[in-house]
Amino acid sequence: MAERTGAIPNLKINPSGQLPALELDDGTVLAEITAICEYIDEVKKDTPSLIGDTAEERAKTRMWTRRIDLNIVEPALAGFRYAEGLKLFQNRIRCIPQAADDLKAVAREKLAWLDGLVGDKPFIGGAKLTMANIMLFAFVDFLNGVGQPLDPGCKNLTGWFGRMKARPSAAA
Repeated sequence: MAERTGAIPNLKINPSGQLPALELDDGTVLAEITAICEYIDEVKKDTPSLIGDTAEERAKTRMWTRRIDLNIVEPALAGFRYAEGLKLFQNRIRCIPQAADDLKAVAREKLAWLDGLVGDKPFIGGAKLTMANIMLFAFVDFLNGVGQPLDPGCKNLTGWFGRMKARPSAAA
């Protein structure tokens, strides 16, 4: 499978004009993070599943991934696009600069909500590393660099982030 990347995505590859997009050997293009991750998880049988080994594990991973995507990632990224990233995005998507601060606040509130749910568990949703953890880690790491740092008052998530950052794969 061939991966296509670039600063501005080719609309012929992904009509939504966003990354990521994964072009398979037969020319089929998969877009959207979750779809790509689930595809790779299913075809890479020689590695531990990041989605889950049972129907219950897969359902929980999908639940946490969806919660993180809708409640944290989407508002935080929209806040970035409409503020710090406005010049990059204003000619590509509809931007609502006046919504940026409120969207960032929504993401912060949901991170605080998630912090309470994580408790002393090693990972989001329990004891096992899943796609939900990888997604949240990537976005929290990105957001830290664009003016939306993780609130240090979110002690459980701060600890989780430190453990995730210490993983060898995080340095790759």
